Amino acid sequence: MTKLALALLFPCCALAAPFAYVSNEGSGSLSVIDTATDTVVDTLQTGGKPRGAAVGGDGHWLYVSDQPNNRLILVDLRERKTAGAIALGVSPEGVGRSADGRWIAAASEQSNSVSFIDTRLQREAFTVKVKGENPEHAIFSPDGRTVYVSAEDGDTLEVIDFERRAQIAQIKVGARPRGIGFLPDGSRAYVAAENADTLFVIDAKAHAVLARIAAGKRSNGIAIHPDGTRVYVSNGGEASVSVLDTSSNSVIATIPVGQRPWNMALTPDGGKLYVANGRSNSVSVIDTRNNTKLRDIEVGKLPWGVVVQ
Repeated sequence: MTKLALALLFPCCALAAPFAYVSNEGSGSLSVIDTATDTVVDTLQTGGKPRGAAVGGDGHWLYVSDQPNNRLILVDLRERKTAGAIALGVSPEGVGRSADGRWIAAASEQSNSVSFIDTRLQREAFTVKVKGENPEHAIFSPDGRTVYVSAEDGDTLEVIDFERRAQIAQIKVGARPRGIGFLPDGSRAYVAAENADTLFVIDAKAHAVLARIAAGKRSNGIAIHPDGTRVYVSNGGEASVSVLDTSSNSVIATIPVGQRPWNMALTPDGGKLYVANGRSNSVSVIDTRNNTKLRDIEVGKLPWGVVVQ
């Protein structure tokens, strides 16, 4: 059925734009942005220090790490309110999800572990210890078989076999690896090493480094276009986002954004990129078709990340 037909049948909701959820660690809140108008339409108080977030289950639940309270906050997106919490390891940060939304992975820095949450039961199913110290992000491969974990103090990428519930490999990368993203076909992954100002290209089948690409100063967050042609890298020390062409592994554009850009998210169609600017208390909106910034949106204090659903 075409979009036009859907619009005629369900005019109130068929073409509704998704929302961007911004975790503001300094104000203990989530800003809700309507991506159709790029305006903040709600602010949800979570308390604590919200950082990583992912939508799981049937798409109606947002899972948000609360770093000082060692927990994962459950947010009911239909009601737009918190609805409980799940205990995690010490100092949780990055949160990832499996492609089907069934599983949530949360990296806990001081526990050197990744917790796996079963969204059907809303509880932790198992935990995997990693060898590298200070894990920040935990990202599922598109097929859900492996999870890549960036170990900030180990300068490594930890590889977890999901079915075996164990670490199976460790990949040496640059100093202080942070953001991770997979191409849609799962063939490659991209990892930003913040203190090396370098983007590492990983063979996701062999779990080996394929290439090293110079990035901006303090490269940090990663977002990958749904068609796999572009990788976006936030440069925390330059207030910019670099755009990488995956066919040539070359930077084709650099886009100015707010201060201390951190984590990012794309709309499902890949048309817009939302960038959390930690020191500007804002989110920059980028038009990915022409690689230009459209606007800045004021949000809460110290925004850490963005999820679009």
